[in-house]
Amino acid sequence: MKEKNFLDTVMDFEQQLESMQEQFRELKAVVAHTMEEHHALQLENHHLRARLDELHKAVPETAVVDPVKLKKAAMDIGEGYDNLARLYHEGYHVCHVHFGSSRKGDDCLFCLSFLNKQN
Repeated sequence: MKEKNFLDTVMDFEQQLESMQEQFRELKAVVAHTMEEHHALQLENHHLRARLDELHKAVPETAVVDPVKLKKAAMDIGEGYDNLARLYHEGYHVCHVHFGSSRKGDDCLFCLSFLNKQN
């Protein structure tokens, strides 16, 4: 009778180990996804800081901003469209459904539809 109890205990332990292995696999997948997002955000942050530095170097600090020109620039959607198209080609969603998330190389019909409407 003790042998059967021992065998049951070993089988229960095996099931617990299998369950823990599955949980570990899921945790590894979450960590991998988080690390990918972290790397993508670091890369995007680096590009944005470089672009910001370029803009700061291009505009003298003593330059006076003309409100009329500022309003006209805000109304010009060409630069905004170019930025969205650039982000899309860098591998990010620009559609309202998944905005800012990585496309992982696949085309998104929502993004393409949105970019075509801008033309």
